[in-house]
Amino acid sequence: MRRDDLVVGIDLGTTNTALGFVRMPSEEGAHPHAEVLPLPQAVRPGDVQPRNALPSFLYLAQPGELPEGALDLPWAQGRAFVVGEAARERGAEVPLHLVSSAKSWLSHGKVDRRAAILPHGAPAEVAKVSPVTAAARYLEHVKDAWDAANPDAPLGAQQVFLTVPASFDAVARDLTLEAATQAGLTDVVLLEEPQAAFYAWLAKMGDGWRDVLHPGDRVLVCDVGGGTSDFSLIEVKDDGQGNLTLERVAVGEHILLGGDNMDLALAYVLQQKLAAAGKKIDAGQQRALVSQARRAKEQLLVDATKEAAPVTLLGRGSKLIGGQIKTELTRAELERTLVDGFFPQCGRDDRPQEARRTGFMELGLPFVSDAAITRHLAKFLGEHAGGHLPTHVLFNGGVFNSPLLQARLLEVVTSWGQAPKVLEGTDNDLAVARGAAYYGAVRKGGGIRIRGGVARSYYVGIESAAPAIPGVPPPMRALCIVPIGMEEGSDAQVPGGTLGLVVGEPAEFRFLTSTTRTDDVIGEVLDEFTWPEHLVETAPITATLEAEGLAPGTLVPVRLEVKLTEIGTLEVWSVEAEGNRRWRLEYNVREEERG
Repeated sequence: MRRDDLVVGIDLGTTNTALGFVRMPSEEGAHPHAEVLPLPQAVRPGDVQPRNALPSFLYLAQPGELPEGALDLPWAQGRAFVVGEAARERGAEVPLHLVSSAKSWLSHGKVDRRAAILPHGAPAEVAKVSPVTAAARYLEHVKDAWDAANPDAPLGAQQVFLTVPASFDAVARDLTLEAATQAGLTDVVLLEEPQAAFYAWLAKMGDGWRDVLHPGDRVLVCDVGGGTSDFSLIEVKDDGQGNLTLERVAVGEHILLGGDNMDLALAYVLQQKLAAAGKKIDAGQQRALVSQARRAKEQLLVDATKEAAPVTLLGRGSKLIGGQIKTELTRAELERTLVDGFFPQCGRDDRPQEARRTGFMELGLPFVSDAAITRHLAKFLGEHAGGHLPTHVLFNGGVFNSPLLQARLLEVVTSWGQAPKVLEGTDNDLAVARGAAYYGAVRKGGGIRIRGGVARSYYVGIESAAPAIPGVPPPMRALCIVPIGMEEGSDAQVPGGTLGLVVGEPAEFRFLTSTTRTDDVIGEVLDEFTWPEHLVETAPITATLEAEGLAPGTLVPVRLEVKLTEIGTLEVWSVEAEGNRRWRLEYNVREEERG
């Protein structure tokens, strides 16, 4: 049953997945409150407990490995897999059966993301799943947990706001939606994680945000999670009538750099310690060491009084006393590795360093070659800040649960000429889920919305029907489908008559933009297509739009609809004038505006 008073947001994270929701207040003008749904999960075989987040790990048990019913959940029995805390803990002991970083694999364009390739590096006899299937398993668990708690409003019937990194490309976004569909979610809106984090802060502050931010302020949303680093800039403006507005002015590139890299770095430090003590480990133990390093890291970052965290590996062979290898990660090692390795001091003009690549490479995750988050930030601000450094910083992501890492990043930015203030009050682990739900409430009129109006107008080229002239292409007209200032998250029907859409064979779709034609409205047709001072043609899209039962090259009468999504893509839908078929073309507005 669809509930209009419910809004649900899901943070499908690299290391944790969480669900936030808002029950829309019945009183007019009341401020929506975002909550988090505790997610029951197996925390160890045979023990189900609620947790605020579901660790994004999938463990694929082998036949007879665990007692019957050890992985049962209140809504599912007899499964040979488990997700969540039990998967993470069991996988630390048997890493070749553990799927992790599925979300990062969704963005890896060099592999078949629908193929059964995870766990990466596992031998052939280990059962494998695709990155899409792994993501679907996490979302399915969240859906089942919601349905158990809300039987009168199943999640498959609700609109869900699902977050993705701001820099996910079109394929990664489509695969995320595919995973959501596999999980039984039928009405999904994608939202960028940094935006969701900022919405969580707005939800926390209510109208009090206007006392903290003022016209001209710029907020850097610095989101470093388990697998990615994302940067966004949000500017505070005055609408000319004394009202404050928020506008997102920049989004960074996709940077595959985060907590996973830090765990690998700490595992390397521990491996060197073991080698110095005469203890060698094999490839399986190395994988387990990464999980142990993550666990030790979290212990030290959570408890500032702790000087060291124990690390234990299962041994190999009979000569090891007790069948275990033991060492420890000290606070000094942690701080030296994370602070100096990932947040080094650097200048405002420094840029990430590119390493020369080896000719042959493993088809693993495409991690960046420079692990210095501060240099990636310097590049982002150098390209997008226009000489104006951020006045405020909003931290998000599990990495910034460490006050030490927050302090170092602030120290580096301050050295560039501006001491930004920190926007406090959100939970780094749960902010994105809460913010996604709050954004859904805002769309229903429940709060302040971040504007993201496009800085250009967009047009599609329409070939005119005219007699053929030797050596002269048919004349073209330009149809305005997005006027300057159209806000992301909005959609519209393009007025005017029907057009002919070529289906069944490759066709070239031409797009144009203008930064000067501020008065054009949607549906306006321009005959002065070729005037370069007005319109600039971008790279065309070549696509074959399939239509079962129609001959290749058939011209189908259609009307156009457009949607400017929350994640910066322009969807152009061709809707059959006398039928039910629809065809989609997708154009990346952000890439064009960065260019």
